[in-house]
Amino acid sequence: MNNEYVIKTENITKDYIIGKTNISVLKGISVDIKNGETISVIGPSGAGKSTFLHIIGLMDRPTTGVVSVTGITDTEDERILAKFRNESIGFVFQFYNLLPEFTAIENVMMPAMISGESIEISRGKAQKLISEIELSKRTEHLSSELSGGEQQRVAIARALINSPKILIADEPTGNLDRHTGENIINLILQLQKNYKFTLIVATHNEEIAKKFSRTIKLIDGLVV
Repeated sequence: MNNEYVIKTENITKDYIIGKTNISVLKGISVDIKNGETISVIGPSGAGKSTFLHIIGLMDRPTTGVVSVTGITDTEDERILAKFRNESIGFVFQFYNLLPEFTAIENVMMPAMISGESIEISRGKAQKLISEIELSKRTEHLSSELSGGEQQRVAIARALINSPKILIADEPTGNLDRHTGENIINLILQLQKNYKFTLIVATHNEEIAKKFSRTIKLIDGLVV
């Protein structure tokens, strides 16, 4: 799969209708992303970064245009897309979205169990990832007992439990202080080197963006 395009978008647009007002968020975006690339997506608030990530992650559909992710398009049935997302795309968000009643390792295990793995196999995979994110001593702590940086590390491990081809992170440092945020980005980049997944990260921070192999800049719903 080396150097093949894993994500292709062709003139995608996204409109929302609020009352009688049509709001155009994406205005015709065509991008190709190769296997193993590290991509930063930058732009001011309201530029369309999150919408773009949701569409290339097949969590949302464009109003017009075509999205293809490793050959799967947004026109597939939602059940097929849900299975594909679970198995092939990892997601990390600004807010960690951990289940507070579960421990760190249980949160990491969840996507593997949803995909049909046994508890034993899921736990083994989760323990390996938790070791890699340097949280072995916090394995059995509830997510509510973890710091923000620790919770984001758990969210990253959870996103990688099914060995996805693609990791999409939407402002993963947005809820963290600068030092912790830098550590999180460095961790994600190190994991990308280890596992060779394609990485797309949205950020406001141009210094963070420079750490990636390529930058896509969005302004007013357009690539500039």
